[in-house]
Parts: sequence; structure tokens; C-alpha cells
Amino acid sequence: MVKPFGKTTFTVDVRKSIDDVVHRQSPGRPRTTSRALDRNILRACRKDPRRTSKDIQVSVTSPNEPVPSRRTIRRRLQVAGLHGLVSLKNRKARVEWAKQHLSWEPREYAPQYHCRTVKHGGGSVMVWGCFSDTSMGPLKRIVGTMDRYVYEYILENTMRPWARANLGRSWVFLQDNDPKHTLGHVANWFRRRRVDLLEWPSQSPDLNPIEHMWEELERRLNRVRAFNANQKFAQLEAAWKSIPMTVVKTLLDSMPRRCQVVIDAKGYPTKY
Repeated sequence: MVKPFGKTTFTVDVRKSIDDVVHRQSPGRPRTTSRALDRNILRACRKDPRRTSKDIQVSVTSPNEPVPSRRTIRRRLQVAGLHGLVSLKNRKARVEWAKQHLSWEPREYAPQYHCRTVKHGGGSVMVWGCFSDTSMGPLKRIVGTMDRYVYEYILENTMRPWARANLGRSWVFLQDNDPKHTLGHVANWFRRRRVDLLEWPSQSPDLNPIEHMWEELERRLNRVRAFNANQKFAQLEAAWKSIPMTVVKTLLDSMPRRCQVVIDAKGYPTKY
């Protein structure tokens, strides 16, 4: 099998809530849904990805909770990276991508990057992390908004040095279609640095095993309390470095199954 550009694959993803929607403190009006209801909304979608917002609305409604609007449900799914029904165009693209990569070797999907917001007692900590099929990469704390300029700074000063030190000069970068990733400002960086990009289908968090890596990180921090953002980041960094490579191997080994499930589902969201 020929690898794209004859190089090691470098896969990328963007922010996503894992099992819970991040509740951010806001000066605006209070949220209309509780954490428990948000979890039920996500679980309903994961149980049957083809459910509409109306179906989910009916399934999660209870006497003890206000009835969430369909717009609220769609918003919660979007924040969690579960975009509900995938458009016909994207379903076709997902199936085509899955067919093209069905026979890839697990290591061709590594390493990966993900930007993630992690809740702590007094606010939230946003982190960026990467890993390869041979080692866990750095975990970088992000202060402020993750915009295209911050993204480029991370690419230049964290991702690229780490990739060159661990992967040599031959690697391919994969990112999803988040606007900050595709705008000209960032696209110019890839051209200047001659970094090859691997195509990624839209609305496809279920094809990216790094989502489960964040779940692994959260499991390792379950019931570990932090009293401030600095302590929370220290805990995150230590837990990230402690993740064994057997976890990475298991995630990468799942890629052929993920591709097959997407093909079988005709491009609709899957259990992953």
C-alpha cells in the first residue's frame, strides 16, 4: 500500500466536548438545560445517530426537566461535535474517504492533535495536545481565545518542532474543516512551511480516534479536584504523559473498523 505523499500520516482534529457539554460561566441569560439533561441529549444521539432533534426532544423529556427546544438540542450536539444528521454531500464524502482508507495500516493515522477545553472548579482550562504511534507529545495550555493566530503560533512553535524531532522530515498533517484551519492566514503557513495536508471529510468526529484519547484523559482525572487553573493544567499534563502506548495502539487499530462502520451506515454518524 502506498502512503499519501510517501510520508507518515499526521492527523488532526479540533475542539470537542467528550461526554459532557462544557458549561461556561456567562453574563448572558442562564442555560435552559442541566448537565444531566445535556448528557441525556448526547447519549440519545450516540445511541441512534440518525435521530432528529424532534425525536431526541421526545426521548429526553421528563417531568423533572424543562422541555428543551429543538434549537437547543442542535446547539448541544454541535458543541459536542455531534452534528446530528450529516448532509448528503458530506455522507458521500465520508463513505468515499472510508473506502479509500479502509486498508490503511494503523500507524498511518498517527500522530494526532486535538484542542480541548477542560472544566475545573473556577472556570476552564483549554489545552492542545498531540501524540504519535511511538510517544505522547506535548500538552500546551492555551490562554484566551483559540483563533487562527493562536492556531498558527501552536503550529509553528509546538507542533512543527515536535513533529520534526519525532517524525523526521517526512510527515503529513491532517486537520478538519474548522474555519480557523482553512482560512488563508493558516493556509499560507502550510504553504510556507511546505507541510502536506491530508484531506479530511467534514462532520466526521467518529472517524477520529483521538476523541477516545480525550476520554482516556478524563478517566484518569476522574474525581481529581483542582483549586485553580494552574493546578488543573499540571494534573492534565501529568495524566497525559502517563497514558501508555497500548492505549494509542488500540485506538489506531480501530481505524479499519471505523471506516467499515461508516461505509455500512452509508455515511451517517456511527456509534464511534
